[in-house]
Amino acid sequence: MPPSPLPLPLDGITVVAVEQAVSAPFATRQLADLGARVIKVERPDGGDFARGYDTAARGLASHFVWCNRGKESIAVDLKDPRGLDIVHRLVAGADVFVQNLAQGAAARLRLDAATLCETHPRLVAVDISGYGSGGPYAHKRAYDMLVQCEAGLVSVTGTAQEPVKAGVPAADIAAAMYAFSGVLAALLRRGTTGRGGVVEISMLEALAEWMGHPLHHGMHGGEPPARTGLAHAVISPYDAYPTADGGQVLLSVQNDREWRRLAEQVLGRPELALDPGFATNRARTANRERTDAAVAKALAGLDTADAVARLEAAGIACARLNGMTDVAGHPQLAARDRWREVASPVGPLKAMLPPITLPGGEPARMGAIPGLGEHTDALLRGLGMTDEAATLLRRDGVVA
Repeated sequence: MPPSPLPLPLDGITVVAVEQAVSAPFATRQLADLGARVIKVERPDGGDFARGYDTAARGLASHFVWCNRGKESIAVDLKDPRGLDIVHRLVAGADVFVQNLAQGAAARLRLDAATLCETHPRLVAVDISGYGSGGPYAHKRAYDMLVQCEAGLVSVTGTAQEPVKAGVPAADIAAAMYAFSGVLAALLRRGTTGRGGVVEISMLEALAEWMGHPLHHGMHGGEPPARTGLAHAVISPYDAYPTADGGQVLLSVQNDREWRRLAEQVLGRPELALDPGFATNRARTANRERTDAAVAKALAGLDTADAVARLEAAGIACARLNGMTDVAGHPQLAARDRWREVASPVGPLKAMLPPITLPGGEPARMGAIPGLGEHTDALLRGLGMTDEAATLLRRDGVVA
C-alpha cells in the first residue's frame, strides 16, 4: 500500500502581510507555495501599487502575477482606526507577519516587528527595508535600481563603456529570499523554544552579500573587477559568439585541458593548444582579443545547433543566448513538466513550478492570483464581524 501523501511543510501556518511591490510579496509567495495561508493586506484605493505596473498578463500586471499567487486579498484603510484594528486582529491569529512599508510607517501603525513580537511572543515578524532600521541611510528612499547601484552590482555589470543594472529586480529578489529563509529558520526555532521573534532584512545587505567574488576581490587588495559584458574578468574564452544563422552561443573554458579540446575539436587549430600565447588561462586572458577572434571565426561558420553540438561533443560548457519566448518553450523545462496554470481574475495563466522539489514529491500549492479585496468579506466574517458591520465599514471606505 503506497504511503499517504505528506502535507506541505507550511500547512497550518498563517501569514499576514502588509506588502507592496516585489520584495515582501515575492517572499510571502514562497511561503504560500509551501502551504502557508497568506493574507495580503492592500489599500482600498488600488491596492498594492504593483497591480498597476503594466497590463501584460492579459490585463494584469506581470509583476503582480509573478509575486502574488495563492494569497487572500483584504482591502483595508490602515489610516482609519477601525481598519487598523482589523489588521491587528488578523495578526493576533497569525504565525508570521511580514511588512515592507516605507521606513517608520509600520512603527507609526504599531505594525513593526519589535512591537508585534512584544505583544505576541510566538509571532515571527519580518521587517524588510531598503537600508535597515539604523544608520545614516535608514530613511533614504530605496528602489531596486538605486540599491543595485549602492551595493556595487551596477559597477560590475555592463560593458567597459557603460554600466547597466541587472535585467531583473536583483535587490528585491535577494531581500525576498533572505526573508523567506529567515522565516523558515525562525519557525524552526519556535518549534523548539515556543518563541517567535524579529527578522530584519535590508535590501542593501542582502545584495551586498550576493556581490561575493567582486567584493572580496576588491576589499582584500585586488583591483576592482572590470565590466566585461558577457565575458569574465579573469577567464578566457568566456563570452557569447555569433553563429551563421543569427544566433549567439556562449561558452566557458574553465581550464587548460578544456582549451586544448576546444582548439583541436572545435576551432580546428590544434597548434593553439601549445602556443605560449594561448596555452594557459593567464595567457589567453592577457590576449583576450586574439583568443576571442579565434573562437568567433570558428563559430561564425556554424549554425547555432551545430555549434552547440560540437562544443558539447568536445566537453565544453556552452549555452544558447535565449530570449523570453525561448525560455517559455525551453525543452528542459518542458521535459521536467515545470509549467502549470494558475487561476486569476482574467482566467488561467501559465506559471512555473517553484524550484523547490520536496522529498515526497508533493506538489506546490500554486493558488489563484487574487482580485483586490476578493477575500475581504470572508476574512471579516472569520473575525466574527456581522455582515451589517462589514457593510458599514464598506460604506465608510474603511474596507473594499
